[in-house]
Amino acid sequence: MKNIIGANHPPPMPEVKFITVDPDDAGQRLDNFLMRHLKGVPKTHVYRIIRSGEVRVNKGRAAADTRIAGGDVVRLPPTRISERVAEKAEAMASAPAPAREFPVLLEDEHLLAIDKPAGVAVHGGSGVSFGVIEQLRMARPKAPFLELVHRLDRETSGILLLAKKRSALKNVQDQFRERETGKTYLALVLGHWPANKKVLDKSLHKYLLANGERRVKVVARDDPDGMRSLTLVKVAQHFAGFSLLEVTIKTGRTHQIRVHLASEGFPIAGDDKYGDFEANKALLKQGLKRMFLHAWRLQLSHPASGASVELNAALPNELQSFISTQSDSSSP
Repeated sequence: MKNIIGANHPPPMPEVKFITVDPDDAGQRLDNFLMRHLKGVPKTHVYRIIRSGEVRVNKGRAAADTRIAGGDVVRLPPTRISERVAEKAEAMASAPAPAREFPVLLEDEHLLAIDKPAGVAVHGGSGVSFGVIEQLRMARPKAPFLELVHRLDRETSGILLLAKKRSALKNVQDQFRERETGKTYLALVLGHWPANKKVLDKSLHKYLLANGERRVKVVARDDPDGMRSLTLVKVAQHFAGFSLLEVTIKTGRTHQIRVHLASEGFPIAGDDKYGDFEANKALLKQGLKRMFLHAWRLQLSHPASGASVELNAALPNELQSFISTQSDSSSP
């Protein structure tokens, strides 16, 4: 009888919450804001409730990349997570990220630019308990403000920019949004890229696989789910079987360079999502153990002075070593 009376009752159903955005959170992407407030909720579910319209900003639907402003009212729908997921999230939150500094390309009171190595996520999430931002915050406990200005894929190396002041964050993100910056990558692709193929103007659409992984595909220009994406390509050097490209992106879509190049029949060497998997196996035996994509150059205006700033990150040793073993090819 006691067991019946004292039986476990299901926890009360979570209720809708309304959160007013603090001025200090202004400029963040909606998805990042939600992940901070929905601890333990799977990332795939966060994106699902955004797409379904259950998340509202000032009573209106909003996209994952919407930038929130101070004073905005964000509606959070009821979300319930399993006890196992909640325990895992709590354990991850209680285990601090190891402090780590990264090679510094530029630092002043407004900005910090580092040379991110491949294999390191820029932030925690999607099964990764911590990334660059969490490690830097642990290494700099007295820093009053430190936020990512943009992102790089985990397997992409090179220039990563962070802001040390809220004003700098907003200023540079506005420059990115208005296409006032120059972001150029070095990519090694399979095949002989034609020198006259200089502009890729293709719409991209993000979707999720059954296991929750993000993927991107090229869609028709008039596809309602497509986002126009512009990539400029210049041949730096031809090798036997490869082309080293300077790739400048005018829009910052997820996996933009990887999908645009692969859609032309020239996948990036070592790309495990959109690449040539059989070729990647052979490249691994030749010593290429990662994707050959590197954020090489970044041009912007300094958020305080307005002066032109150009950052450069040399190819990592493992990529430089690989191309040094390839024979040069000057003919198609």
